[in-house]
Amino acid sequence: MGAMDDLLSIGRFARLAGISIGALRHYDELDLLRPADVDRFTGYRRYRREQLETALTIRKLRDLEVPIDEIRSILALDDPGEQRRGLARHRSRIEARANRLHLVLHHLTQLSTGKERLVADQTSDPGDLDSAAHRRLGVDLFNHTWTLIEKADRTPAEIDEMIHAAHASRYHWSKAGTIANLGRGEWQCSRVYSTLGRGEPAVWHAQRCVEYAEAAAAAGQAESWDVPSSYEAMARALAVAGDREAAEDWRARARAAVAAIADEEDRQLIEQDLATLPL
Repeated sequence: MGAMDDLLSIGRFARLAGISIGALRHYDELDLLRPADVDRFTGYRRYRREQLETALTIRKLRDLEVPIDEIRSILALDDPGEQRRGLARHRSRIEARANRLHLVLHHLTQLSTGKERLVADQTSDPGDLDSAAHRRLGVDLFNHTWTLIEKADRTPAEIDEMIHAAHASRYHWSKAGTIANLGRGEWQCSRVYSTLGRGEPAVWHAQRCVEYAEAAAAAGQAESWDVPSSYEAMARALAVAGDREAAEDWRARARAAVAAIADEEDRQLIEQDLATLPL
């Protein structure tokens, strides 16, 4: 039996790899996965069985939304460390997108339930820092911080701006907010430091978030998602700090608390955050 007899038809190869025939033809055109043989008369493609590993890798990376050009680069790398660094860059982009969607869903929920107005009230004098001005600045700075969190490639100046905007938002809520608002401010500070990979301040602010959220819940001032969200922040911060055992414990506590949230959209928001924990 010759070597050509050992080749798999494109249909058989597609079934084994879990990739459509159309996708295999596309990958051939893009020089991502070339067949072992192409009949010069019929154009019929055939593949070696050893190529299945590459095909399965491509399918996995496409499922994870890795762009074709990056898949080609990853496949060309022999160093596993370099491959992991390439995937880490893609993870940063996905995390930024998830953060953006988290903010969008939050605002849509607030608007659709009447908790926020579509057009915010304007104050007559921006320099007059009464309670309304503090609240407006707290909200605006919180939202601005999110625009920076969701960026995949921040400059050093933008990192500084993100840190200071989060703390400034928390400060303004301390002048006009509830206990729950203070907890949400601490939650964002913790998320900023977790995003930057700075475990110690992330844990500090997550702990303060938990304290405020639980106090707000005890006083009847919290939303149903405040406490579960604070537990998620603690799990994320501990994971970033390298304490996997404690992070998994807080993740379990967060999941148990999330199960008690009646509103499906609120529950899904925190479940999505839990799905992105670096564990």
